[in-house]
Amino acid sequence: MAATLPFAIACAAHPMRLYFAPVLRYRPSIQPPWPAHQTVDYSASSLCAANCCQNPLARPVQTSRGTQRDGRQTYNPRKTKPLPVHASANLATSRPKPALTRQSLTLVRPDDWHVHLRDGDLLPGTVAATAAVFGRAIVMPNLRPPVTTTEAARRYRQRILAALPSGSPFAPLMTLYLTDHTSPAEIANAKASGIVHAIKYYPAGATTNSESGVTALPRVYAALAAMQDHDLVLSLHGEDVSADVDIYDRERVFIERSLTTLMRDFPGLKIVLEHITTADAAAFVAGAPATIAATITPQHLLWSRNALFDGGMRPHLHCMPVLKRETHRQALVQTATSGSPKFFLGTDSAPHARHRKESACCGAGCYSAPLALGLYAEAFDAAGALDRLEGFASHFGADFYGLPRNGDKVTLRRVPWTVPNEYSFGKDTVVPLRAGEIVSWRVDA
Repeated sequence: MAATLPFAIACAAHPMRLYFAPVLRYRPSIQPPWPAHQTVDYSASSLCAANCCQNPLARPVQTSRGTQRDGRQTYNPRKTKPLPVHASANLATSRPKPALTRQSLTLVRPDDWHVHLRDGDLLPGTVAATAAVFGRAIVMPNLRPPVTTTEAARRYRQRILAALPSGSPFAPLMTLYLTDHTSPAEIANAKASGIVHAIKYYPAGATTNSESGVTALPRVYAALAAMQDHDLVLSLHGEDVSADVDIYDRERVFIERSLTTLMRDFPGLKIVLEHITTADAAAFVAGAPATIAATITPQHLLWSRNALFDGGMRPHLHCMPVLKRETHRQALVQTATSGSPKFFLGTDSAPHARHRKESACCGAGCYSAPLALGLYAEAFDAAGALDRLEGFASHFGADFYGLPRNGDKVTLRRVPWTVPNEYSFGKDTVVPLRAGEIVSWRVDA
């Protein structure tokens, strides 16, 4: 039975739907709003046929237990690995293995297209960590109170600039916090300011300081229309937080219920689906129009939800959206390393004081800024795709936002180093990802 192109990763992530029984068929519940002619047969038989894959992000799962007579492979969840990409793929991800292990990599200076810097006496530490590596960053507006006006964004930007180390060329790219009351006039002001580059959509109650977020999409349609008219990016926290939605399904349900509607009603609106976590989201964005892109975090490339519960609850790996199954992590790695310009770096570095993370109700967010580029390098290195890190980290985000790429460069070296157990965080401390452990790549100072 035919299935729509963007959902092939979802098929790969759920191989039982394809291979467990001959009578089982996969029909995606997410129906994309683009033309029906952009479809291809992803039935079990066609997926297993040679050179069938029209999308390098969409391919079946190969198991170690052989192939059935009709071409469908049996399913062994403990022994799965992705098939090599067919030579006819649009974005071939296959590459020859280097004769020698690469010891360094020089990139155009990257940007972070999703970061939380916090405010007040926390800014010197967080700003310095991000500015040490990244040339620019899209700064999230979920402060207390949230940054809902252009004037508030201007004041926040000045506080960030004041916290920069002397001589740093780092440029904060500001955002506004979308509420039910954001007016078209405020959107026009934001665009005219030259400092606001995106408007952030939080579903009310989805994550840290999101209580003032959007309660229903129709209430922000006037603001969304103004954003489309003024060419301002909509930055989406893509989760449906309705009571009837399981926490692990929030991203998929958001796409079904909300994102497809937004794309239908505002076809010219540029949208970034932030910190995607599932094969479903990766496939959807891969097949969507050029106005749709996504960011991917280091934690979602390196850890699955098993790590969150390894030997007990690991609060410093808790973030929103939460880590997902290993099959989703593998799909995200394949997506990030595919070379597609629709996916780019967004750390979602979100520091919380140690006592807030190590508590009965820990804050959601991972602090990755001091080591983020090294973590991305590990993920790309493990996938044999270091040559594609520069596009993901340094090119594609700037291109999508319509900004020039940075003119200077940074160098990563394969020099293992131990991440500090904690960093100063105002009067408190913050525990980073990989605290006390080794990261294989380090950015030259």
